Amino acid sequence: MPQHVPNTPVCRNCDGFPVVAITTGGRDRDGSRTTLQIACRACKGTGTVRRSALARAGR
Repeated sequence: MPQHVPNTPVCRNCDGFPVVAITTGGRDRDGSRTTLQIACRACKGTGTVRRSALARAGR
């Protein structure tokens, strides 16, 4: 049976992938890579757009 999910608009800037991990080039003591987690500035890491933002854009 299909599940009904509310239609939530996806952020245009990150296409729904709001957090990325960027390597710094260094390594930790255990040998793993040192990374930074960066969140999308437009959606603040949620991956969706608020309804008020859509109203301002005229949608």
